[in-house]
Amino acid sequence: MRKIIHVDMDAFYASVEQRDNPELRGRPVAVGHGAKRGVVAAASYEARAFGVRSAMPSVTAMRRCAELVFVPPRFDVYRAVSRQIHAIFADYTALIEPLGLDEAYLDVTEDRRGLPTAAAAAKEIRARILDETGLTASAGISYNKFLAKLASGERKPNGQFVITPEMGPDFIAALPVARFHGVGPVTAKKMQRLGIATGADLRAKPLAFLQPHFGKAAAWYLAIANGEDDRPVMADRQRKSSGSETTFERDLTEPGDIEAGVEAMADDVWAWCEKANAFGRTVTVKVKFADFRQVTRSRSHPTAIERHDLLRQASVELVRTLLPPAKGIRLLGVSVSNFARAPAAAAGEPLLFDGGAEAIGPQPDAASRVAATDAR
Repeated sequence: MRKIIHVDMDAFYASVEQRDNPELRGRPVAVGHGAKRGVVAAASYEARAFGVRSAMPSVTAMRRCAELVFVPPRFDVYRAVSRQIHAIFADYTALIEPLGLDEAYLDVTEDRRGLPTAAAAAKEIRARILDETGLTASAGISYNKFLAKLASGERKPNGQFVITPEMGPDFIAALPVARFHGVGPVTAKKMQRLGIATGADLRAKPLAFLQPHFGKAAAWYLAIANGEDDRPVMADRQRKSSGSETTFERDLTEPGDIEAGVEAMADDVWAWCEKANAFGRTVTVKVKFADFRQVTRSRSHPTAIERHDLLRQASVELVRTLLPPAKGIRLLGVSVSNFARAPAAAAGEPLLFDGGAEAIGPQPDAASRVAATDAR
């Protein structure tokens, strides 16, 4: 039986800012830019109490919380702290799969530290993170990645939760399908129309019933409904593309707001490109409209884009081909691919963004990486 831990830092960017600036502690903090066209990159728990969430337009966030304090992101600091955290992980296992700067899977089936359980390892890891960085982390412990990731959200912030093989079936049975990692809003609504609201409902449907509705993803959905996930924890995954996407709290209709959203995603991707020393020739912009219709626009350049301003420019030029939009835009994404060199993921260094989410099997409606930070 495998022993998998999913470690997820609590409100990572905002917590780093509160750690480094005592005046921010206990106050609602948003990492991002408070300008009219800005977007919240991360929110402290104090800000979340007012309904402020990551990927929310700054003007909306300020309406919800008049006392909200905006601080600009410091990705160099976040990367440095993330390296500290991953050095701690490396004392417990060589099988570390980073999902970003703030979360990772660890396979601790082979016990390096003489600890009696994976839960004991997770507790020690969290204690060391707090002692060495001054930040809290939450952890989920289970026998596969799907359940470990679900478990890490059960005791946030600063807690941990174990889903044992005996608990797994009942835990999944009671869980709304909308909370399944990899089942996005569109798929969840489709399932509900088919009478599938919980894991138990999904488990009761035969594969022959699910396949006409969900295609190749049907087998994956049925497997996770039964608590089955054989995906290994993969250290040093080679990236073929890297991107960032955001689902907005309110549909965007103004061209200026749409361009600002794309620029924010391009900024996130550029931070990863610099970190990984990987620069791609192809830029892709993804747009999902209010009616959930999705389109992409891509352009391949003769050489790799190795300047921040050029990535921004290329991204904005692509989205302008869709302006003005016929309908509001609920999601924007930017990605780069066709790397001139392999991304540098050596030495256990975490990657900032990876196409919006981990690979979780067939997923026609996967949740966005940025939006997922809301739960942290």
